[in-house]
Amino acid sequence: MTTSPSVAAAPGPSAFQSVPVIDLGPLLGGEPGGEAMVAAAIGAACREVGFFYVANHGVPQALIDEVFERSHAFFARPLAEKMAIAIERSPNHRGYFPIGGENVDPENAVDLKEGFDMALELGPEDADVRAGKPLHGPNQWPADAPEFRAALDAYYGALSGLGRTLCRAFAIALDLPATFFDDKLTKPLAQLRLLHYPPQPIDADARTIGAGAHTDYGCVAMLYQDATGGLELRNANGAWIAAPPIPGTFVCNIGDMMARWTNDRFAATYHRVVNRSGRDRYSVVLFFDPDFDVEVACLPGCRAPGEPPRYPPTTCGRHVLERFAETFVYRQG
Repeated sequence: MTTSPSVAAAPGPSAFQSVPVIDLGPLLGGEPGGEAMVAAAIGAACREVGFFYVANHGVPQALIDEVFERSHAFFARPLAEKMAIAIERSPNHRGYFPIGGENVDPENAVDLKEGFDMALELGPEDADVRAGKPLHGPNQWPADAPEFRAALDAYYGALSGLGRTLCRAFAIALDLPATFFDDKLTKPLAQLRLLHYPPQPIDADARTIGAGAHTDYGCVAMLYQDATGGLELRNANGAWIAAPPIPGTFVCNIGDMMARWTNDRFAATYHRVVNRSGRDRYSVVLFFDPDFDVEVACLPGCRAPGEPPRYPPTTCGRHVLERFAETFVYRQG
C-alpha cells in the first residue's frame, strides 16, 4: 500500500458517486460476446472508479460463509495464542498481526484492525525456497485448528481462480491478447488476509479509524465484507463515497502496481475503513499479484505518442517489498 494520499496526478478516478456492479455470468458462462462485454465494463470501471463489485463470480457462498466462521473463531482466541504465529516470526511475511501492527496512513494515529495473512504454501523442496527468494515458503497456522487451514486453502484457490479471470478481462480491456497475463501468474504473490475491526471508541478522534486513507499496493484486490459496512472511497472531488456490502458480491479494486503498469489508465483509488457501527467488522481480501520477478513497466497502448511513462520499470517483488516496509511496523525497527 502507498501512504501519500495525493490526488494531483491525472488520469485518475472520476467524480463518481457510486460503484458499478458487474455480472461475470456472461463471461464465465461462455455466452457469445460475453467476454468482450464484461471486459469492457470492467475496463470502464477501472478507468473511472478504480473499484467495482462482481456478481455471479462462481465462488460458492458456503465456502465464503465457512471462512468467515473460521475467521471469527480465530480472532476470538487469546492474544497470546495469536502472537504465537505473529507475522514477524515468519521470514515470508505470513501470520498474525495485532492492532497497531500495520498503519497504512502516516496521518492516522493507528489502524484499529488485526489481521492474519497467508499465501502460496511452498515447502523446502521448492526451487525458489531453496534459493531464498523473498516471500516464498510455508505459512504459519494455529497448531490445533486443521479446519481453519483447510477452509483458507480452499478459499485461496477459489479466489486465485477469480483473480486469473479478472486479469484476462483486464488484458482484453487494454487491447492486449487475452492471455497476456497468463505467463506472469505461474507462482503469483497472492496474499489472503483475514481482518477484524473492533468497534471504534465513541470518543475516538478523527485520526483513529479502522484503516486510514490508502491505495492498495498490488495488482487487484478482491474483498468480501460482512454486513457491518464502513468501506469508503475517495472520488476526484475529495468526497468519501460509501461502498456498502452487497450480499453475494466481491468488491474489487485496482492497486498501485496495476496503475503503474497501465501508466495510470487504471486508477488506484484511495479508500479507508470507518467502523461507526458500534459492532465488530470482519472482512476477507485476496491481494492478487504476479510472480515475484515479473517486470512492471508501462504496457503497450497505455501512453499516447510522445507521452513518457509516469514510472520507471520495477518488478512485482521489489514493489511489494517496498510497500510492506512502508506500512508494517515490524519491518521498520
